[in-house]
Amino acid sequence: MKLDDRLVRAAIDFVERRFPNEEWAGAAALYTEDGQILISTAPAALNPSVELCHEVGAICEAHKLGKTVTATVCVSRDEQKCFQILTPCGVCQERFMAWGAEVEAAVPRTDDSTKWQMKKLGELQPYYWRNSLTK
Repeated sequence: MKLDDRLVRAAIDFVERRFPNEEWAGAAALYTEDGQILISTAPAALNPSVELCHEVGAICEAHKLGKTVTATVCVSRDEQKCFQILTPCGVCQERFMAWGAEVEAAVPRTDDSTKWQMKKLGELQPYYWRNSLTK
């Protein structure tokens, strides 16, 4: 499945249901190749050094189910109740690379971080470290 507004809306709707009264909250939604949407959020931790990204639970679920991830979005709601689009961090980009450079990721538009544009992992990481090993 390709990245689309339905996937972005799934992440936002989850945050609104799961964290209705919290100012700051976030979630990630992933598409699998068969159109299934997997959603996860970051668990709270007393020690910030052990916190996980919002994407990790859904990545683990996809792996558990033996599914191929094709697209991802991560959103974060701020104190004004606006949802920002978050580019996958470098660690999550590495995790998604398990499914290849064609995985689509939502990234914020440069003119409005509440709106998304699609980039493939290969575009986010044009100098991916494994590229030199495959030549």
